[in-house]
Amino acid sequence: MRPLLLPLAAVSAALVGCAPLQQAVQVPTFEVQSVRLNSLTLLGNPTANVTLRVKVGNPNPVPVRLANIASRLILDGQDVGTVNLPNVNLPARGETVQNAALSLPLSLSAGAAFLNIARGQQVSYRLDGTFTADLGVLGQPTFGPFTLSQGVWKQSAILPF
Repeated sequence: MRPLLLPLAAVSAALVGCAPLQQAVQVPTFEVQSVRLNSLTLLGNPTANVTLRVKVGNPNPVPVRLANIASRLILDGQDVGTVNLPNVNLPARGETVQNAALSLPLSLSAGAAFLNIARGQQVSYRLDGTFTADLGVLGQPTFGPFTLSQGVWKQSAILPF
């Protein structure tokens, strides 16, 4: 843990300047705005095609560039695939929306969750991951793992059965 302290302290000092200690650097916020199962391929190479829209917020008074947000999509407790959002530029005290088009391989357990979604049934989801901040000359430290976002996924049925 010690190797992270010096870069984190330098980042904190650089970002907050003379601000009081209680206003230290804050972690970006992540909110899933929408998630949509577009299609399921069950024969041959089984896949779920998903569109994910994530709002990333920067509560800090300076702009931040996240070199990568790397997360795992968890459905009803089952890890179903990877979500990577590279090069996220966040304005000072602002936010940006990132879209991801995902093609996730289906296992038996993941297939059951996606079939429930395709039938219009409710499924819990969670994005667990890390993010890498681009701090220029201070390097690219990675923070996490965190639960970035969680909620309930329910959409109109795309399968008639």
